[in-house]
Amino acid sequence: MNIGMLWFDNDKKADLAAKIKRASSYYKEKYGQTPNVCFVHPSMIPKEGKSEPGIELRTTRSVLPNHFWLGISTAGGD
Repeated sequence: MNIGMLWFDNDKKADLAAKIKRASSYYKEKYGQTPNVCFVHPSMIPKEGKSEPGIELRTTRSVLPNHFWLGISTAGGD
């Protein structure tokens, strides 16, 4: 993924899947495509590892906690 959308969500009442779903819905509305990859800080991954279906969840320390970097994964790797 070369280009993506950075989303901030610090809602303490929502789980990770709900936050990704909100961000994904906004991404689709704004760009007309559904993202298929989301990068988050490793500290945000719950023990259950639950995520939004159809979106690959990856971790990176480059993304701050409570931030989500969504986009479309490229065919030749990211």
